[in-house]
Amino acid sequence: MATVSTRATDDSIEKLAQDSRCARALEWIDKNSDWVTQQQIRLTEIPAPEFGEGPRGEALKRLFETSGLKVQTDKLGDVIGTRPGSDSKSVVLLVAHLDTVFPADTDVTVKRKGTRLEAPGISDNGAGLAALAGLARALGESRIPTAKTIVLAGNVGEEGEGNLRGIRALVEAYGARLSAVIAVDGASTDHITTQGIASRRFEVNITGPGGHSWSDFGAPNPITALSRGIVKFSSIHIPDDPRSSYNFGMIEGGTSVNSIPARVAVKIDLRSEEESELNRMETALRDAMQAGLREETSANHASNDSLQVNYRSLGSRPAGKISEDAPLVETIRNVDRYLGNRSRLERSSTDANIPLSQGIPAVALGGGGKGSGSHTLGEWYDATGREMGLKRLLLTTLALAGVQP
Repeated sequence: MATVSTRATDDSIEKLAQDSRCARALEWIDKNSDWVTQQQIRLTEIPAPEFGEGPRGEALKRLFETSGLKVQTDKLGDVIGTRPGSDSKSVVLLVAHLDTVFPADTDVTVKRKGTRLEAPGISDNGAGLAALAGLARALGESRIPTAKTIVLAGNVGEEGEGNLRGIRALVEAYGARLSAVIAVDGASTDHITTQGIASRRFEVNITGPGGHSWSDFGAPNPITALSRGIVKFSSIHIPDDPRSSYNFGMIEGGTSVNSIPARVAVKIDLRSEEESELNRMETALRDAMQAGLREETSANHASNDSLQVNYRSLGSRPAGKISEDAPLVETIRNVDRYLGNRSRLERSSTDANIPLSQGIPAVALGGGGKGSGSHTLGEWYDATGREMGLKRLLLTTLALAGVQP
C-alpha cells in the first residue's frame, strides 16, 4: 500500500504556498469564489436521490473535463477525474458524494436569503461537490506537476441505503496504490474527521393474518406488536462512552383505517464508536421485537406463530480510526496553522469509513463556508469563508502529492 510516509512541516507548507505555480492557484481561488458558488447551485438543483445520481454525475463530469482532468464514469456511476503524476502507482484520492437523502420529487430549487442559500442538499453535499469542482479548476490553473497522481471523484451511494457502495468500489479499484483518501463532505472547516463511526441499518418486517377492524377485532396486529418492540428497545441503556445512538427513521404498513394490517415495516439506524456496542444493540433490538410479538399474541390469545418477524440488512458501515499523529493528520494541521484556521479532531460516519477500516490513511474535511440543517428541507449554506476551505484542500492535496520542479 502506498501510504503517506512524511509530514509536511510548517516551513514546507509556507514554501509550497510561495511557489509561483501554487500562488497562481491560490489567487484563482480568491478571485473565483462566486464561480464556485454558481456551480454549487447548478449541482444542487439537479435531483440526486439514492440510486438516482446519474444526471448530477454527468454535470460534474463536464466540470471535470473543462478543468483538464481525464474523466471516466465507472459501472456504478462514480465520476472519476484523474490528474496524472509522475508516479501512477501512488494516488491521492479526494471524494465527494453525489447523492442526497431526498426523494426525486423534492423541490431542490435554491433560494437566496441574504448571504444564505437554502435548498435540500445545498450543504450536504453540494458544498463538497462544489469544492471538488473548484479544486479541479485551481489545479488546472496552477499547471503544477506532482509526483503522485491526484484523483477527484464524485461518488454514489453515501447516503441512506447506498451502503457506501461508491467509495467501496473506488477503494477496491485503486487498492494498494492509495496513498491517502480525503472525503470532502459538507462545509465546515473547523474539524478533521479522523474516526469513522460504525453503523448498521435494518428493515424489520412483521406480518400477520390481517382482517377487518370490527369483525376480526382481537386478531394480533403487526403495528401494535411493532410498537411494543420499539418501546422495549427504546428503554435500553445507550452509553455515552463509547458514544452510540439509534433512530427509527421510517414506518410503513396497513391499507386502511378500518383494516387490521397484514404487514408493517420499520427502518432502523444503529451507530456506535465500537463494534462490540453495536453487536449489543443489534441483539437488544432483535430481543425487543420478539418480546413485542409475544406480548401482542398473548394479549389477544393468539397462537405463537400468528405473527412473524423478519430482518433485512440495509447496510453496514465499518469503524476505523487514524492516529492523531499520523502524517496525513499532521499535514492538515500544519496547513491549518499556515492559514490561521482552528480545527478539532472529530468522529462521524462518512465515505472515509471504508479506507479507514482497511488501514488506509483517510480523513473527512469540509469544503468551506458554513452550513446547517443537513437532511432537512430547511438546509442552508453560506459561502462566507469558502476560500479558506478551498485553500485548505489545495495545499493539503499538493503537500500530499509532492510538487515537482
